[in-house]
Amino acid sequence: MAVAVQDRDTVRAQARYVRCSARKARLVLEHIRGKQAAEAAAILAFQPRAAARDAGKVLATAIANAENNNGYDADDLIVVAAYADEGPTLKRWRPRARGRVNRIRKRTCHITIQLAVAEPGEVKRPVRRRPAPTPQAQPAPEPEATDTEAPEAPKPKPKRKPRAKKTETPEAAAEQSAEPAVDAPEEESDGT
Repeated sequence: MAVAVQDRDTVRAQARYVRCSARKARLVLEHIRGKQAAEAAAILAFQPRAAARDAGKVLATAIANAENNNGYDADDLIVVAAYADEGPTLKRWRPRARGRVNRIRKRTCHITIQLAVAEPGEVKRPVRRRPAPTPQAQPAPEPEATDTEAPEAPKPKPKRKPRAKKTETPEAAAEQSAEPAVDAPEEESDGT
């Protein structure tokens, strides 16, 4: 059974008034929830979204807080909570046709990340699977000579049909028939 966040000793970092909508920030933060701190930093570093850069800064701050203020080791930390709350919305306007105005909402959010020391068995270390060792090539035993011949195994079918031979175009065939054959002279017969 998982331990509630309130019962654990957590370290928190928060970035307020981040110029990104909370909805977009939540898409990034759901990738790191429950991961190790180092793994979460790697995930955020390779995300193409702009909110990942801000979330990465908050995560780095939370790791630094845990190391400097509480004396925790960064390798033992796990992300127990990562969320984005809505901040104030800056309202601007844009002129439109016929004297009208469209409202532009520049949304902000507050990104919060909480870290805690991982309990035994909570973090599953990735199992690095090594490729199976290839068996050493051993010479095949020679079959014993027998008087009766064994039927040969059928040949495997080709993977695809061979290409059809090109047929001559009618124009090329007409040109060849119009020219006399010079290569093979005809032998004259005596008539006998």
